[in-house]
Amino acid sequence: MRTLARTPAADGYHMPAEFEPHDGCWMLWPERPDNWREGARPAQRAFAAVAAAIAQFEPVSIGVSGPRFTEARALLDARIRLLEMSHDDSWMRDVGPTFVVNGRGGVRGVDWHFNAWGGLNGGLYFPWDQDELVARKVLEVEGRERYRAPLVLEGGAIHVDGQGTALVTEETLLNPNRNPQLTRAQVEQHLRAYLGVTQVIWLGRGVYNDETDGHIDNLACFVRPGEVCLAWTDRARDPQRAISQDAWERLHDARDARGRRLKVTRLPMPGPLTMSASEAAGLALREGTKPRPAGDRLAASYVNFYIANGGIVMPLLDARTDPAAARVLKRLFPGRRVVGVPAREILLGGGNIHCITQQVPRGTRRRSPSVR
Repeated sequence: MRTLARTPAADGYHMPAEFEPHDGCWMLWPERPDNWREGARPAQRAFAAVAAAIAQFEPVSIGVSGPRFTEARALLDARIRLLEMSHDDSWMRDVGPTFVVNGRGGVRGVDWHFNAWGGLNGGLYFPWDQDELVARKVLEVEGRERYRAPLVLEGGAIHVDGQGTALVTEETLLNPNRNPQLTRAQVEQHLRAYLGVTQVIWLGRGVYNDETDGHIDNLACFVRPGEVCLAWTDRARDPQRAISQDAWERLHDARDARGRRLKVTRLPMPGPLTMSASEAAGLALREGTKPRPAGDRLAASYVNFYIANGGIVMPLLDARTDPAAARVLKRLFPGRRVVGVPAREILLGGGNIHCITQQVPRGTRRRSPSVR
């Protein structure tokens, strides 16, 4: 697959919003026993349920290692395409390509550098060399040309409105364990070049105790141009309250690429939720992997949902707050069916439904894969 020399913006490409039409969705199969308890079996059932929910609305492809192919096929809905694809863990949002489009039906992919959310300075596991290859593999399968971006970045660290505006957090993009050689202005310049945006809205921190260093996709997202959904708690003593309040104020002060003020909708948060002793006991210990002790607060957020063609696949996390969150999402997306999937097992691994998925935007022109 050809690697392109210029940037998406220079070639007339931009990242579309997630609420625009899709050709499909990509995921990876959870396997590592040091991150997923009980040999990853509970997580595999949760991933299979997410894939089946999305498959109601659009095609789903999942990458799985060779030794796990048969057991994955047995658990997955028959509609789901399964491909052999080695990887280090199952966060397709962060290791997969960010797709970009132009106005003539062209679709290409951006392959960011990946260092497991911090490399040797706070990263979550080592090694990550197979994850670093996932974006390129997906683009080979999709038959799409590739841009190799000179930036360590994860897909969960960016949200766009499809009309020139990007939403990010300082906690992630300015963290010295990502691109210590770059200034804020230089990071923003790369975002403009590789996402095709003209306006970057910077929020401060992400969800409290988010081990990705505060990914935007757990805190806030665009639901349509000019409108943002924000994770919110009314608990005054919760450390999340100050984070969400700061984001609320920054969003209200901001203007998007077309000069609009943003409408902000608060999405209630579950919990607080913590890892239980039995859940922690089900993890295998391995050197180089972040430990997950009992009592750790989980970075639970309903903002971590997936927008499918005609549907919203949301995580079910807390029976006390699931119904209220679903009502808000139904109001925000009146033309889509909201489907809830039990997702605590995904949360125990450090993320949720948005983190394990990556949408492929609808396109028409496709190049045949070629060997280089």
